[in-house]
Amino acid sequence: MAKFTRIAIMQTFGEMLEEMPFDKITVSALVKRCGIGHNTFYYHYQDIYALFDAWLREELGQYISGIDDWQEGLRNLLRACQNRSKIIYHIFDSLSRDRMERYLFSLTDDLFLNYVARQAEGLVLPRERLQSIADFCRYAFFGFFLRFLWNAMADDVDRMVEELSELFPTFVENALTVAAREEKAPNTP
Repeated sequence: MAKFTRIAIMQTFGEMLEEMPFDKITVSALVKRCGIGHNTFYYHYQDIYALFDAWLREELGQYISGIDDWQEGLRNLLRACQNRSKIIYHIFDSLSRDRMERYLFSLTDDLFLNYVARQAEGLVLPRERLQSIADFCRYAFFGFFLRFLWNAMADDVDRMVEELSELFPTFVENALTVAAREEKAPNTP
């Protein structure tokens, strides 16, 4: 029963996001529409932000987890954003930039680090160095995604992913080469 209730809450929340900005959705309105009590909601989620976090993880998870071809995953994600643009803008326009970045960074932390680590196989580099390369990639990706949103998601997805596909692997390869060289010949005073 708990799983059914959680699914009902998630579906209702998604429907409400389609209709209104995130900052207009209240727990009271959600539980009324879902047909559950406040205690039931709070049994599953601490607050509306915890629900949003779980909903976002579930929605993005289908594009992030288990994808070997990051380009295809990104194409699918951007097309899904275009198809659900109302929800995307209801979220984007409601959250502060700080909160938005925190959500996106926490959701993609492992994704970028795993990509860089796979490219670094065979190299002996400290985790901190791999993390700094992954962080740079993440910032670049978010700039890319923000441009997509600012352009009303009207950009050609295939062309955008192709551009990014030319930049990311080359940057990561060069950054790893420099890092490996520095590890072999550390600076001495």
